[in-house]
Amino acid sequence: MIYEAEFWVAVAFILFLLALARIGAHRSVLGALDDRRARVQAELDEARRLRAEAQALLAEYKLRQNEAEQEALALIRSAEAEGERLQAEARAKVEEFVARRTKMAENKIAQAEAQALAEVRGSAAEAAVAAAEKILGDTVKGKVADTVVANGIRELQTKLN
Repeated sequence: MIYEAEFWVAVAFILFLLALARIGAHRSVLGALDDRRARVQAELDEARRLRAEAQALLAEYKLRQNEAEQEALALIRSAEAEGERLQAEARAKVEEFVARRTKMAENKIAQAEAQALAEVRGSAAEAAVAAAEKILGDTVKGKVADTVVANGIRELQTKLN
């Protein structure tokens, strides 16, 4: 057993471990491991903090997005209402314009009718006066005839106009 290589490797290994323990290498290794564990823990804590911040930002942005969507919907509704109001206003103005133009056309037609009727009456009065003058001139003679014809013509003109 003393002559076997595995025995001497085991003895050398134990001596090596005792030498390391004697100079305090285990403390350095444990300290390095503790430092590493502390750094990993700090990184994990930082990651958790960053994740919490990211979730808070995400929630805030979702809230802002919802608010923006609500504002956009309100703007759309407002624009639709304004459009409907403008459309109704335009429709009312067009109807008023058409009614005013119709009334103006009716007034012009009524004026034209009145003017035509006056012209027809005037022409009829002139024709009647001329006919009466001729008939009375042929049937009645002298100064009496002239007086009767003149009075008749005046009366006829006042009645027809």
